[in-house]
Amino acid sequence: MTANERLHLSRVAALGCIVCRNLGYGMTPAEVHHIRTGQGLKRASHFETLPLCHAHHRTGGYGVAFHAGKEAFEANYGTELELLQQTREVIDEIDRYA
Repeated sequence: MTANERLHLSRVAALGCIVCRNLGYGMTPAEVHHIRTGQGLKRASHFETLPLCHAHHRTGGYGVAFHAGKEAFEANYGTELELLQQTREVIDEIDRYA
């Protein structure tokens, strides 16, 4: 992993969960989720990542956690690509005011 990739992953995680943000829950600790859309069997680039809390990433169960059911997760919270775009916009906004 390059220094730029490490920095980006750190910045993504520091945003807090993008789903919790959208639900108005405020800042919740996040882990990095590499998007799966369009990736086939390989993992997405470190720059194609979302910040998700444990519950929205893997422990929240069907309809809550991405890894418990992608279709239900996306129906409830938006697609990976929509959430990726939003994540990028938040980072860009932070950069504009830095």
